[in-house]
Amino acid sequence: MTHVLHYTAFSDDPAGGNRAGVVLDAALDDPQMLAIAAEVGYSESAFVTPGPDGAPRSFTVRFFSPKAEVDFCGHALVATSVALAERAGAGDFLFHSAVGPVPVTVTERDGTLRATLTSVEPRVREVADADLDEALAALRWSRAELDEALPPRIAFGGNEHLVLAAATRERLADLDHDFGRLLALMERLRLTTVQLVWRESATVFHARDPFPVGGVVEDAATGAAAAAFGGYLRALDLIPSDARFTVHQGHDMGSPSLLEVELRAGDPRVRVSGAATRIEH
Repeated sequence: MTHVLHYTAFSDDPAGGNRAGVVLDAALDDPQMLAIAAEVGYSESAFVTPGPDGAPRSFTVRFFSPKAEVDFCGHALVATSVALAERAGAGDFLFHSAVGPVPVTVTERDGTLRATLTSVEPRVREVADADLDEALAALRWSRAELDEALPPRIAFGGNEHLVLAAATRERLADLDHDFGRLLALMERLRLTTVQLVWRESATVFHARDPFPVGGVVEDAATGAAAAAFGGYLRALDLIPSDARFTVHQGHDMGSPSLLEVELRAGDPRVRVSGAATRIEH
């Protein structure tokens, strides 16, 4: 019988964060992993096997939502890294994923293990007007409700996410999207989530991430989207080349999450940090 560990990521409180299943010895085929992810029911579960180089802290990791395999998942990787650190000690890990190698460093702060993943190189592209109009229609938003200072883009940080910025916190809080309509658009554009954000200040953002392609209405914390958003801010010169900012997510779902994002001058990659804790199941 496969042993599934249950963690919540981007929170040190078991009641917060985004939950992930973690299988540390996943000698399983694809249908088995998909079936386990569907049974667990979280937005994603991670399946870990030894890395191709045989190094002790090198692993291959795959991610499955209840509906399909996902190329990359930040919160499940944070959960996996903490699970491994609880067994092997804090330090550096290397994960071989479908999008490339992703280094993770786990540290301990005040008795809590925290993981910092370093994304693959992000990229940002324009979104067609017709696709933007369809996304807004599915969200039941209007162009007038967008923040003109944060223009719509499609950003990649392991997966692609449509970034839309609300002009007010009230607009972000009132999320009532057409699940099927948004799903059809996201499947056509090969999006993983829609990264809805509101800028509280230059270094504090709030986010919500509809995730219908994973069979989930909304994600409570999305590490890949936070990495993509960091790349977005830098590509549009909306933040200094050396910068740290925070993303608050999940609050409107009753599952508050905190994602800490770091950009470093001269390094195109984005670092995303957060705590994780095991939950009883």
